[in-house]
Amino acid sequence: MTQTPVFPQFSRRGLLATGSALSAALMLPKALSAQTAGAASRGAMKVRKLGPLSVSETGVGAMTLAGVYGPPADRNQGIAVLRSAREAGVTFFDTAEVYGPYTSEEIVGEALKPFRDEVVIATKFGFQIDGDGRDRNSRPEHIKSVVEGSLKRLRTDHIDLYYQHRVDPNVPIEDVAGAVKDLIAEGKVIHFGLSEPSARTIRRAHAVQPVSAIQNEYSFWTRDVEKNGVLAVCEELGIGLVPWSPLGQGYLTGRIDPNTRLDPKTDMRATFPRFQPDALRANRPVVDILWPALPTRRARRPVRSRWLG
Repeated sequence: MTQTPVFPQFSRRGLLATGSALSAALMLPKALSAQTAGAASRGAMKVRKLGPLSVSETGVGAMTLAGVYGPPADRNQGIAVLRSAREAGVTFFDTAEVYGPYTSEEIVGEALKPFRDEVVIATKFGFQIDGDGRDRNSRPEHIKSVVEGSLKRLRTDHIDLYYQHRVDPNVPIEDVAGAVKDLIAEGKVIHFGLSEPSARTIRRAHAVQPVSAIQNEYSFWTRDVEKNGVLAVCEELGIGLVPWSPLGQGYLTGRIDPNTRLDPKTDMRATFPRFQPDALRANRPVVDILWPALPTRRARRPVRSRWLG
């Protein structure tokens, strides 16, 4: 899963093109080594701001290392991919305790430990992980407990950007922001973020503890943040936006077509309405418009990779 951070005044058209073109270089291990390494050697990796936090223009999301879009990655392969990204100039890496659960954080921690002071690591809290259960839990005492596990798995003494993974309807956002504020005071967290909040929730949280980044889905085919006020409030308050799945969970790469069949046992997209044959066919014009902007025109064939995001 690739990400393209933005802050705070930007060209939306340029953002979407960047998220679908430049980020494509981080889709696959081969593309990573060949394309981003070349871009890095030409000095092409730019820096963006997430509030006061400086990160590389393209970030790497480590969700798929733990599965989700196919079988989990081989641990050594996952480490190699993350280190290749870092060599290519990427400084922004995103994970969460719920990915795996835990295995994504473990891989990120091992891969980046030798370069810890040179990278920005973001992770997320907000779920009660009990076996296969994933109930939301953002109670302050829970946040302060689970941060210790994340720190240990990430092999670090601080988390650069700590997101609430999903808003918990049972806990006032002010209490969540207050808990993270305490962790910032203790030095365990540096910056506060929210994932998939409403504009109103952002304002309420920001009033207690300044929010550095919002992580919402944003791509050519998912543009809700332009309509629901999230993008506007980020621009107003100087909060960075980190779009997740700027490649439309792989669809916007052009490597998924109506004949693609995803394994429901290993790939959660198999159950998504957008990835059913009729929807894949109906949305094809979006890919046809986008395709010339991609770095390399690949053969359009069914995809079996877990690396697309």
